[in-house]
Amino acid sequence: MPVDGPPPLRVDAETAIILREAYHKIAALTRNDHYGLYDYVRVVVAKVAKVDAFYVGFVHGSSKVRYPYGYDDGRYVDPDTHSFGPQGQTAWLLKHRQTYRFAYDNGVALHAGVPIGAVGRRSEDAVTVPIFRSVKDGADQVFGMLSMQSYEPRSYDDNAVRAFEWIAGVVGRVLTREGEDRDALRRLPAGDVGPGLLTSDHVMEYLTHRIASIREIAAEAMTADSVPAEVQGHLVRIVETTEHIQSELIEMLMETDEGPERRFAGLTKAQQGIAVLLADGLDNDQLAAELGISLNTVKTHLSAILRKYGMAHRAQVADDVRKYLAP
Repeated sequence: MPVDGPPPLRVDAETAIILREAYHKIAALTRNDHYGLYDYVRVVVAKVAKVDAFYVGFVHGSSKVRYPYGYDDGRYVDPDTHSFGPQGQTAWLLKHRQTYRFAYDNGVALHAGVPIGAVGRRSEDAVTVPIFRSVKDGADQVFGMLSMQSYEPRSYDDNAVRAFEWIAGVVGRVLTREGEDRDALRRLPAGDVGPGLLTSDHVMEYLTHRIASIREIAAEAMTADSVPAEVQGHLVRIVETTEHIQSELIEMLMETDEGPERRFAGLTKAQQGIAVLLADGLDNDQLAAELGISLNTVKTHLSAILRKYGMAHRAQVADDVRKYLAP
């Protein structure tokens, strides 16, 4: 008897070869090297069709999109965060839960949002594919997107769209698997090391060390005999600038609001676990199911959390916890 399964992807033979190779290379990429992942995906989609602009975005909270990676007209686009409105691509994806194509509305949703890269040029074709993750007892959630854009009209046929959707699915599974691994580790007894959450302290420490590595590279290059004098001057500026940034990062950390951290630290570990899920928007029934505890226990913990935070509503606590967690 034939075995039921997903139907074969309807792409041409050349595209299938490209995607098969991409699958194996993505599986071999350095774990948690998201920049490497996005950069490689950009190369792959450009083999399928003309891609002038490419970006990766992730929905954060109820009104923001964070763009960790973008490339436009041969140049890297600085990461950024934007608030999205009701008319742009992000709102369209969240509402329709399917791939957005320029032809659907002649680019109205595309151009209603904040442009990326070369803002003086308008894309004439675009495909933006939602990235989904599984949610317990509910429909899969749109949490990100891959967008391929061209400055030439009618650049993306059905073959290209199916390929883009396939590669977005692979990216979604990679990111979801990493999240599941982190969740599995969080379930282990934490002992005295705390809840193991990524906080602003961790972010600042990471940035400080990464900037230090840039300074060391520049300092090492300065010692090379073949470096021209004008290049030496630029390297000196890089070293001095990175030193200033490291100092400023530490001072910025000292000036941040310590209230959210202090309030979160005042919770028991069980209450901290609930507070983190509260920040994710889970209701009481979902909290009970996620933690394997009774609804009454959830309500007891919530009452204690509200009392310790001195707040009247769970939404206020959720916002405060989000401030504590890394942005």
